[in-house]
Amino acid sequence: MLFALGLFGALLFALGFPAHAQQLVKAPKLGCYMLGAAGLGTREEAFRQGLKDLGYVEGQNIFIEWRFAAGQADQDKTIVDELVRLNVDIIVTDGNRSTSAAKNATRTIPIVMAVSGDPLGAGLVKTLARPGGNITGLTLLSPELSGKRLEILKETMPKISHVAVLFNPSNPGATLYLNEVQVAAKSLGLQLQTLKASSPTELASALDLGRPLRFWHMLIESNTYRPMFKYWSPMSVGS
Repeated sequence: MLFALGLFGALLFALGFPAHAQQLVKAPKLGCYMLGAAGLGTREEAFRQGLKDLGYVEGQNIFIEWRFAAGQADQDKTIVDELVRLNVDIIVTDGNRSTSAAKNATRTIPIVMAVSGDPLGAGLVKTLARPGGNITGLTLLSPELSGKRLEILKETMPKISHVAVLFNPSNPGATLYLNEVQVAAKSLGLQLQTLKASSPTELASALDLGRPLRFWHMLIESNTYRPMFKYWSPMSVGS
């Protein structure tokens, strides 16, 4: 439900009118481009329910064209081009990759990011306060929380001296998170071990590297490799 609730302020702003006004105008048509596997999952069902709570019922006063990439980046252009041809009123995306593809396909159809790791670093918006262009939505960009998590970890386990950080260097937001962790580690007197992984093979190698050091890892979630990174920034330590 959080997925839906967090999105609707931007979505309703893009629609430009409330559900009860639909009687006098044609029902809006959304194009929803999800990076995950085909088929409606819990987030998509929450999205539907959130719309229903606001008076929008799919198939009655709002229509949704669902499209799924199933993790295949080569489908981006094909999918967003199809949504543009369908003349949808809004394109809803769920990651930097799908948002970037939509941005390249249209400068006129409003694009609402359901989630974005770092829209600034990815060049999707000018600023968070004034994104500009035809893009709005939500971001998970909160690098300061990474340093705070490290502080809490140190308070909880004051005897720790080493922390390993696992991150995806292909994720534009990862650098910001890593910088915050490095600053916090220095101030807390912790030794930091960084482990990089941009693919399942690299992930296995990184975990093998960390195992002899008796480190557990902080995973920085990546939209691109969501099927690979199944955790949202869990962090723990070795000695």
